[in-house]
Amino acid sequence: MNFQALRNSMLVKLAGLLLLTLLLCIPLAQIDALNHERGQSQREAAQELARTYTDSQQLIGPLLVVPYVERWTEVQRNAEGNVLRNLQRSKEAVHIVFPERQHLEGSLLPQERYRGIFKVPFYSLKATLDGGFAGFDVASVPHSETDSQIETRTPYIAFKVSDLRGLDGSPALGVQGESLHFAQRVPGLADDGLLGGGIHAPLSGEALATWKAGKPLPFELKLALVGQETLSMVPLGGETTAHLVSPWAHPSFVGRFLASERSITAQGFEARWRVSSLVTTAREQLLSGVVARKGKDPAFLQSFDVSLAQPVNVYSMSTRAGKYGVLFIGLVIMAAFMFELFRKLRMHPVQYGLVGLSIALFFLMLLALSEKLAFGMAYAGAASASVLLLAAYFSAVLGGWRRGMSFGAYVAVLYGALYGLLASESNALLLGALLVFGLLAVLMLATRKVDWYALSAGAANAAGPVPSSSSAN
Repeated sequence: MNFQALRNSMLVKLAGLLLLTLLLCIPLAQIDALNHERGQSQREAAQELARTYTDSQQLIGPLLVVPYVERWTEVQRNAEGNVLRNLQRSKEAVHIVFPERQHLEGSLLPQERYRGIFKVPFYSLKATLDGGFAGFDVASVPHSETDSQIETRTPYIAFKVSDLRGLDGSPALGVQGESLHFAQRVPGLADDGLLGGGIHAPLSGEALATWKAGKPLPFELKLALVGQETLSMVPLGGETTAHLVSPWAHPSFVGRFLASERSITAQGFEARWRVSSLVTTAREQLLSGVVARKGKDPAFLQSFDVSLAQPVNVYSMSTRAGKYGVLFIGLVIMAAFMFELFRKLRMHPVQYGLVGLSIALFFLMLLALSEKLAFGMAYAGAASASVLLLAAYFSAVLGGWRRGMSFGAYVAVLYGALYGLLASESNALLLGALLVFGLLAVLMLATRKVDWYALSAGAANAAGPVPSSSSAN
C-alpha cells in the first residue's frame, strides 16, 4: 500500500481520531484538577470563617450539676491487725442530673458570609429550651467508699454550645421562676471535660430553695445563636423533643437520629424529633467524659443534626459534568466524521483537534461562570457559546450554513442531555445509559446498509494515483 492509499484508509483515519480523543483527555484532566483545587479553596474559606467567626454548633444540656465532697475514714493497721490511726480522707466530684424531659422550639434563619469569591452558609437560631429536673435526693449520689459521707455544695445549671463565639448575647435562664445568670468559668467545673468549656449558672433564691426541698425543678432557656451550616442537639433528657422551622428549602437531616416528621417545600422546611433515653447512649458518653475528666470531642456524642445544605455545589456539579467530557468529545468527533464520510468532504486532523478543544473549553467556561452566576445560568451561557462557535465553524468547514446549523443543533441536544443528567442525580446512571444506547442505536440504524469497503475504496480513488517520477518530469 502506497502512502496516499494509507493516508486515505478509513481504518487509519479512525485510529487517528481515537488517538486524538485520548490526547484531548489531557486538557480535560487539567480542568478537573483546577476544579478540585477551587473546591478545596472553598473548603478552606469555610474553615477560615470557622476560625475567625464561628463554627457549626452542637447543643449539650441544660444539665443540673451537683458538686459534692465525699468524706470517709481510712483505718491504718499494723501487721498484727491492730489499729494504728484513723485518717480522714476526702475527694471532690460532681453528680450530673439529667432532665426528665427536654424540648427545643426554634427557628433557623439562613445567613451568608463571604471569603473572597466563596460563599459559606450560616444560620441564626432563635430557640427556647424548656423542661424539668426531678426532685433531688442526696441518696442518689453514688459512693466510691463504704460508709462515706456526702456533702453537697451549691448546684449549677450547665449548658454548652460547641463554639461560644456564636452566642448572640447571654442566654436567659429561668428556673422555678428565678432568673439565673450564666458565667463561663465556675470552680470545680473548668476542667471537667465536656462540661468545662460551657457556661454555668449557680442556683439561687427560689430555685435553690426548691432544690433543697427535693422538689422538681422546671426550667426555660431562651437562646440566640449563630452557627455555620450544621446544628446538632444531644438528646440527654428522659424524652428529648425538638421542633424547628426555617425558610431554607434544602435541608439535610443527618446524625444518629433522623427527624420523625418533616415537611420540605419551596418556602422552607419544618421538622420534629422525638428521642427517648432508652434508645441513646448519649448520657453514658457524656458521663464517661466528665467522670474520667477527659477532653472528649463533642462530635462523638450521639445527636440529631440538620444542615442548611447548599442546593447546588458548583464544584461538585462541575466535577460530575467533567466525567462526561471524553464521551462528549467522542460523540462530537463521531458526528463530524459521519458528515465527512457521507457528504464526501475532507476534514484535516487539525480541524478535528480544534473541535475537541472547543468542547473541552466548555467545561472550563462552566467552572469559571458558575463561580459568578447561578449554575443553571452558567451552564446555559457556556453551552450557548460552545454551540454558536461550532455552528459558525462547521458552516465554513462543511460548506453551508444549513449543515453548520444542523451540527450546532446536534451539539445543543447533547448539552441539553448532559444538563438533564446533572439535574437528576438519582437517575443519572439510567439516563446516561439510555443516552449512549440511543445514540449508538441511531448510528447503527443510519449506517446499517452502508458498504464500508466501498466508502473506503471511494475515498482512496478520490485522491487519485500518486504520480511517478518519470511522468513528473
